[in-house]
Amino acid sequence: MSMSDDFSMESRILKAMKKVLTDVARDTHVTPGMKHSLTDNTIRGIRDCLVLITARETEIAEAKGNPATSKPRFTDEPQDSIVVQLHQPGTDDSPEK
Repeated sequence: MSMSDDFSMESRILKAMKKVLTDVARDTHVTPGMKHSLTDNTIRGIRDCLVLITARETEIAEAKGNPATSKPRFTDEPQDSIVVQLHQPGTDDSPEK
């Protein structure tokens, strides 16, 4: 088995684990003020696991040469940003007196 196959299998495992943990969190969510069915220790453990999974996914992506540089975006947010230079260095924009 090649290194790429190892990363692929590990990525699949991590993705499945993340899905199960987030499903558990979603399925056991309670409204504010209600007693949660999970203990604080279990909730903390789920959060810690999700942090570790995300960190390992980042390491794998970087090892494959695909560093995660994207950030979450709104669905209506433009994908490309346009930069307009308003001031040219070396010119004096002060008004004449």
